[in-house]
Amino acid sequence: MQLRYSFRVYPNGPQRSALARAFGCSRVVYNDALRARETARAEGAPFPKTGDLSKLLITDAKKTDERGWLGEVSAVVLQQSLRDLDTAYRNFFDGLKGKRPLMGAPRFKSRKDNRQAVRFTANARWKITTGGRLSLPKIGDVRVKWSRALPSVPSTVTVVKDAANRYFASFVVETDPDEALPETDAQVGIDLGLSHFAILSDGTKIDAPRFLRRAEKKLKKEQRRLSRKTKGSNNRTKARLKVARAHARVADARREFHHQLSTTIIRENQAVVVEDLAVKGLARTRLAKSVHDAGWSAFVGMLEYKAARYGRTFVRIGRFEPTSQVCSQCGVKDGPKPLHIRVWVCRACGSVLDRDINAAVNVAKAAGLAVSACRAQVRPVPVPAQRGEAGTHRDGQTTVAGIPAL
Repeated sequence: MQLRYSFRVYPNGPQRSALARAFGCSRVVYNDALRARETARAEGAPFPKTGDLSKLLITDAKKTDERGWLGEVSAVVLQQSLRDLDTAYRNFFDGLKGKRPLMGAPRFKSRKDNRQAVRFTANARWKITTGGRLSLPKIGDVRVKWSRALPSVPSTVTVVKDAANRYFASFVVETDPDEALPETDAQVGIDLGLSHFAILSDGTKIDAPRFLRRAEKKLKKEQRRLSRKTKGSNNRTKARLKVARAHARVADARREFHHQLSTTIIRENQAVVVEDLAVKGLARTRLAKSVHDAGWSAFVGMLEYKAARYGRTFVRIGRFEPTSQVCSQCGVKDGPKPLHIRVWVCRACGSVLDRDINAAVNVAKAAGLAVSACRAQVRPVPVPAQRGEAGTHRDGQTTVAGIPAL
């Protein structure tokens, strides 16, 4: 399988200028090709092919005064920009045909976009020097901060500039088929949530770090400073960078948390089961900020590709499985329950069940795994509800679903 390894790069002044030219030329070719295809569609003409666009917008355009500066960058970068447009159209049409989630039509790129990127393939003759620098055509030898060794020779490298003015080199490499981990008997079901980020079927609860919520005070402060700066001024540019860097720190911390947790789960379990959550739907509710802060989709994606890489089994169950309504002890469906009910009593067998752990066990059972609620409470004992979600009667006593208040 192919994997992507990203490393921080530190271009000097002339190299940053050369990269800016590459970003700009790639963007112009992309927009020219998009404009040509949209014009052909409006006129009812045949859809221009990539080869024709390459000759018209790159080869012939370099000979004109209007686009002569396209020759200042590597031709591979411009060719890859056309391939990116082909990919955007393919994803759009596949979405219309139902082959993948619905995607929007390709749009024009702007020089003010937060993310700028160019891609070099092997035809560009880029290389990693003996001194550990990344040699790029018409840019130079860029210093790279290597955090680990690449497992194989990379096929392509993408240079990315993010909103915080940081530069990254992203390599695509082929992984060896002998990376499977030793087999284990452990199997786990995972129930994702907000109060706890993940609840495992063995009773383990991983607290939600809530990186965005914890950084909100500083983000609000920097955003307020940005709003007071005059548009177009240098001080506004500096304030914008501070806001972008604050957001980048939050995103980096969340990504690191996802990587560490997903690696631990994959290493310790032979089979992993998760529920297919409707994240887009939840992101349109009043819980939108918390849902985005949790980053469930990114975490599940990491579990999926790491399971494939290390020879583990990964299963998604349907989002309509009644995991919170079925007793994991006797299998009787007890019906839906409001979110403030964190502990409930099965009317059939009398077991007192933690809502989240019970759901995690049912997630695993829905995939056919033989698991049990090892640490889930299965006898009637007082269990306090979570702070802020406890249901109370008028006398102030905490209520557990199915157990009348004394």
